Amino acid sequence: MGRDRGFTLIELIMVIVLLAIVATISVRFVALSTQGAIDVGSRQLRSFSAVVISEQITRSLREALPGSVRVSADGACIEWMPVQAVSNYLNLPSGPNPDSFEAVPLAGGASASGRIVVYGYGSNLYSITSPGPVSPTATLPAGTPPVTVAFDGGVNHRFTAKSPERKFFVIQEPRTFCQQGSFLFRFRNYGIQSSVAALLPTSVPEREVLAGNLVPASLNFEVVPPTLQRNAVVSFRFQVQSQQSGEVTDVSQEVQVRNVP
Repeated sequence: MGRDRGFTLIELIMVIVLLAIVATISVRFVALSTQGAIDVGSRQLRSFSAVVISEQITRSLREALPGSVRVSADGACIEWMPVQAVSNYLNLPSGPNPDSFEAVPLAGGASASGRIVVYGYGSNLYSITSPGPVSPTATLPAGTPPVTVAFDGGVNHRFTAKSPERKFFVIQEPRTFCQQGSFLFRFRNYGIQSSVAALLPTSVPEREVLAGNLVPASLNFEVVPPTLQRNAVVSFRFQVQSQQSGEVTDVSQEVQVRNVP
């Protein structure tokens, strides 16, 4: 008869140990792969959020009236006046009580309402006086040329300077981007104030949340004034942080503000 063969206790223990090692390596490999996928997804999400924030700020500032961009002392807030329409005037308000002037209508039969700005370079656009570069609210109507731009309520206003190209801007009320804590807010409908971030609204719809997950106090704006060789430049930087891993993505961007008199 043949001799019976089987596993010894030592062989069985060795097999169990080897299986445990293989299982540990496999679990660790799967865990690292899963964590890597999560980290990649988190980085992609932060990068996408950073792109959206940068694009929101960039698009808004490109519509800014030249000379209207200003930054708070700590660099956390930036304010500007959005341009709604641009046209050419035929004459500026004249006479003892000027309340209107003639202008070229907008293309496509469009109309626009807002404050009128004529050659605001070198002036404080946030000081509303007459004479001055910024008028009270007015309406640029549609129609055949010439059209009459009238100040609302029959208010009188004189402009301090003429544009070399007889150009005027129709602007909206100021807007502000400002970081508060980990959120980026956009403020509007708070009127023209003498200083940046003064009397900002505290509730919707005048205060809108544009982004979250910013590293507190990381947003910083800087404005480089225009020269004869280049336009004004707004540079800004901020940091986006992952709530899960705590990782931080640094972002910096520059925006050119077109300076057309």
